[in-house]
Amino acid sequence: MKEQSRRLVSYRWVARLWWVAAIVTIVLLAFGLKLLGTGLKELVGDRVSVLFAFATNPALGLLIGVLATALVQSSSAVTSLVVGLVATGMPVTTAIPIVMGANIGTTITNTLLSLGQAGDRDRFERAFAAATVHDFFNIFCVALFLPLEISTGFLTRLSGSFANLIRDWGLTFESPVGLKTLISPLVKATTALTAGLSPVLHGAVWLGLGLAIVLLAIAMLAKTLTFAIERFGNGLFGAIGDRPLLAMATGAGITTIVQSSSTTTSLMVPLAASGAWRLEAIYPFTLGANLGTCVTAFLAATAIAGNASLVALQIAIAHLLHNAIGVAVVYGLPVLRRVPLTGARWLARSARSPWAVAGYVLGVFFGLPGLAIVVSLL
Repeated sequence: MKEQSRRLVSYRWVARLWWVAAIVTIVLLAFGLKLLGTGLKELVGDRVSVLFAFATNPALGLLIGVLATALVQSSSAVTSLVVGLVATGMPVTTAIPIVMGANIGTTITNTLLSLGQAGDRDRFERAFAAATVHDFFNIFCVALFLPLEISTGFLTRLSGSFANLIRDWGLTFESPVGLKTLISPLVKATTALTAGLSPVLHGAVWLGLGLAIVLLAIAMLAKTLTFAIERFGNGLFGAIGDRPLLAMATGAGITTIVQSSSTTTSLMVPLAASGAWRLEAIYPFTLGANLGTCVTAFLAATAIAGNASLVALQIAIAHLLHNAIGVAVVYGLPVLRRVPLTGARWLARSARSPWAVAGYVLGVFFGLPGLAIVVSLL
């Protein structure tokens, strides 16, 4: 009896320590991504704004959205910037394809993180499939809805109607606290330590430090989750993993709190690699992250005053509608639901080495958009 009691106490302490380690790791990951995104924006921020000047047609707008998000490693940053540009005169019809492209560009982060599993073929295949199911879903949604938007303007019309309703109802949005509060002291301390550096050097230091912290956090997260699986069993994650709607709601909730779909979807890479979650469970979780990241655009819209606030709100609503309709149509219809799963599994089996992944990332996120911009200048 005493032995059982001691084991129970030991189990409880291990569980508590695991949660502490998991929270610390997630905070580190969010902090690293914040540094990484800020460093990239300082180095290429003005150039990202210049990129949008090339969005002379919807296809170019889409590819520029992909490239801009891949450069700054944050769809939240790009959509917030687009909200600001819409408020200063960019047409909503031009902004919508850019936001669609941002959805695709944000998937680069967890695709790169899957390379951390390259040492084990089976783990790498599972991790890469989990990362790219997000890619395939967003690409498939764009293939369905961008031609429809070009021909009918359905997102522009719907978002405009909803924006007018929200304005008439006088609804406002409060800024969530969540994980931003936890990383705020770390960001302030880093800002103070690097205050005397030149802008370029400041961006480079934040970029390098952010990359190092992200890699450390991912390694810690993989160890933490592996320990949890071995200690507590797959049942720890089964309650969510076996319920698609709960997984979707959890993904949306976490992303709303941390304000980064990259952080949320990155959590799934080590879970997929270990086999704790099947691809069918990770799929709805990433769709929830797609929905949760729309909150950032709404928060950016609340910072716009005057007559421009209505169109700023409209592009935020268009972002949400694109993602929500995508979930309803692609995930809601069984015949379409399998398409991203099949594509991700095929690509994971085909990518036999990290070099193949590098080729995929460089081609989809940088090569194709860059080539399109160059051709548009000729």
